[in-house]
Amino acid sequence: MSVIYQKVALIGLGLIASSMARAMREKGLAGEIVGHARSAETRETALEIGLVDAVYESAAEAVEGADLVVLCVPVGVMGKIAAEIAPHLAPGATVTDVGSVKRAVIDAVGPHIPEGVHFIPGHPLAGTEQSGPRAGFATLFMNRWWLFTPLEGTDRKALDRVKSLVTAMGANVDEMAPDHHDLVLSVVSHTPHLIAYTMVGVADHLRRVTHEEVIKYSATGFRDFTRIAASDPTMWRDVFLTNKEATLDILGRFTEELFMLQRAIRMGDGDMLHDYFTRTRAIRRGIIEAGQDTDAPDFGRAVPKKDE
Repeated sequence: MSVIYQKVALIGLGLIASSMARAMREKGLAGEIVGHARSAETRETALEIGLVDAVYESAAEAVEGADLVVLCVPVGVMGKIAAEIAPHLAPGATVTDVGSVKRAVIDAVGPHIPEGVHFIPGHPLAGTEQSGPRAGFATLFMNRWWLFTPLEGTDRKALDRVKSLVTAMGANVDEMAPDHHDLVLSVVSHTPHLIAYTMVGVADHLRRVTHEEVIKYSATGFRDFTRIAASDPTMWRDVFLTNKEATLDILGRFTEELFMLQRAIRMGDGDMLHDYFTRTRAIRRGIIEAGQDTDAPDFGRAVPKKDE
């Protein structure tokens, strides 16, 4: 593959940024990759493992001369970062982000983007519960969706260029209105994360179940809640605070469904429960058919070899 951007600046060097860097380097998509991180330890690690060609203490230094700037920081600080880098952005450069909330990012970042610079909000629907520069891997985006929420008047060539980058990294691309994006993500990501945090919190406070039992027997469904609940707390705090309306809407609907199931269990309504679980099971099958997970046993996890 050929170089798509001569210089890419990754602002924030966590899981997504490190996976982008690895994928771009593996496929030769960027002439130079530079980065910025607040933590000196993170900057040292990024250089040590060859994640970037150069790393800077300030975001302003990192974006100098870059034709693509990717904001990979928590949603809550994107406005501050945008204000810092704005005077240093090269004419014709593209600024995108990887935040899982779009309306708040647009409102925070948009006003700082100077004329002649393309702002194209984006969101890769990919990740793990791990974080930091060592957590990334080049195949993270393979067959995952990367959503863009372009603003009115967005330059089509700039949009197509950034799309070509993410598709070259293996992602599927789609466009969506910002508010609709936030509603969709509140269903498929945000509220499930909140429920996972809640379930783990319930177990922590339920004194009739010991801590040792929670750990020992977590090979059941609880284990998968803990995997989700292990995600970065700063990122998820910002997600819920910035996607408040959509999350509260879906959480309200979830509460109503929960009350309905609670009543069915109390009344011994087996037919209702069976019908409900049959409908929801079909969604799981749809996810597998769409290639977003496997139908392998144990939630798609690889089965360890006997000699491991």
